[in-house]
Amino acid sequence: MAGTSSSRLPRVGQSSRCRQCGNRIDLYERADQRPIALHPMELSVAHAPEACRWHLSSGIAYPHGDGSPWCRIPHAVLCPRRTPLCRTGPHLEALRRQLAVRTRRLTDTGAFTPTPAAASAQAAGSDSDAGSSARPVVQLLLRRYLAEQTVEDIRCVAQTRHRHRCTHPVLAPTAPGGIWRLLPTGPHRGQLALPDVLMAVYDLGHLPYSEQLRWRAQRCPQHAAAPGAADLALAEWQPFDPLLHTTHIRTRLPHPPARQAKGR
Repeated sequence: MAGTSSSRLPRVGQSSRCRQCGNRIDLYERADQRPIALHPMELSVAHAPEACRWHLSSGIAYPHGDGSPWCRIPHAVLCPRRTPLCRTGPHLEALRRQLAVRTRRLTDTGAFTPTPAAASAQAAGSDSDAGSSARPVVQLLLRRYLAEQTVEDIRCVAQTRHRHRCTHPVLAPTAPGGIWRLLPTGPHRGQLALPDVLMAVYDLGHLPYSEQLRWRAQRCPQHAAAPGAADLALAEWQPFDPLLHTTHIRTRLPHPPARQAKGR
């Protein structure tokens, strides 16, 4: 962390909780700027399948080993509420059972409430049928990002005076908003574009540069005007890739649409 930075967050390695099982995860960026959730402890390479080995270099997560006898593995391999991404051995299965016991303990004490799988699947299906944007694609600063929440639910990451995360949304009623448009998916880093596909994009490109910076920093107007305020969470934007994120492509505008820009 830079000494002149107002943020209290390290640049990488943010700890969080898995939304499905409640266990701790460490979030890192990959070389392609996409996030990955890693198990917080190192494992011996003898216990980790080659396809599941990751190593860290300068705070960036890279696949495969780095020649050391230790490695990190994705949390998805051990998450007790997911199907493992690769073949697991006795050691990994024992870790999965430990995490399952911890999930049960968190659930019994009320510290964690898992989302029922059936409800999640039903919600996903209804989103697809209705053409809604549960995770919308947002265009700003000449790039497209995949948001973690709906446009209305994107929350400010700044710290308040009481040392809590700000509860205000980034989409403020006193500030101009974006416009939902149907735009071509477009190529990504030299890839071929998806044929004849128009997708719903929340376009912020017409806003002033300062407003687009505010959205990219994920701050409400009050904290955008207070640059000395620290951040309590990382901005949750994920660079959009039309081939990797095909499940989030919506071919119809959301209804009812989010608040449009003033005067439009």
